[in-house]
Amino acid sequence: MENTISMITDSGLAGFFIGAMGIAGLALIIERAKVLYFDYNIKTDDFMSQVKSLVMGDKIEDAVTYCAANDKAPLAHVVKGVLERSDRDDEGINQGLDIALAEVIPNLGKRLGYLAMIANVATLTGLLGTIHGLIMSFQAVSFADPAQKQTILAQGISMAMNTTALGLTVAIPVMMAYAFLHSRQNRLLEEISEHSSKVVDLLTTRHYTPFTATGAFPQNLSKNELEGMKVQPPASNNKAV
Repeated sequence: MENTISMITDSGLAGFFIGAMGIAGLALIIERAKVLYFDYNIKTDDFMSQVKSLVMGDKIEDAVTYCAANDKAPLAHVVKGVLERSDRDDEGINQGLDIALAEVIPNLGKRLGYLAMIANVATLTGLLGTIHGLIMSFQAVSFADPAQKQTILAQGISMAMNTTALGLTVAIPVMMAYAFLHSRQNRLLEEISEHSSKVVDLLTTRHYTPFTATGAFPQNLSKNELEGMKVQPPASNNKAV
């Protein structure tokens, strides 16, 4: 800890700026990890099994209530948006899916882009501090008083090395965290798209009776059923002459 503080102090203004960027990056990582890995987490298989059971039993209101109880999870929110339009035609149901997805997708990637920005800015700030330190060193060699030349030269080299190290110390962990969080975001989005599409298909086909040979050509009908299926000839109004 003391070494880190010493590095920031020796790096000057660039070091303090990189330190502030590191604190901001850490706060963002903690917040996004909490949301993506805990707040948005749901037992997908159990949730979808319950929703499917309720939909197949024509208990749409119960399914909506069940989704509302888990509405903090994006998957439950999207499925709820689809179920709320279950009484509409196929186009209306698909429109409900699009609206629900548009509501949750921005929240999945919220503030993630700032992590990539912090990593890049920290690296560039470290490079800027390095250049500034080298300039100080060259000025010490060229113009400084011989009695102070060694001190100024050492300070310039120290600033150059410390700012580079600080910039990479912040940028590398932030970029790694960004990669994991971005992967988690994509996984959640794929999971939402897959299961919500299955719910749409379930709603649009739940009353559909597939064609079968038995249904088209029934067997073992009773005599009364056969008589009822016969077409009666039309009554004739022509009188014989």
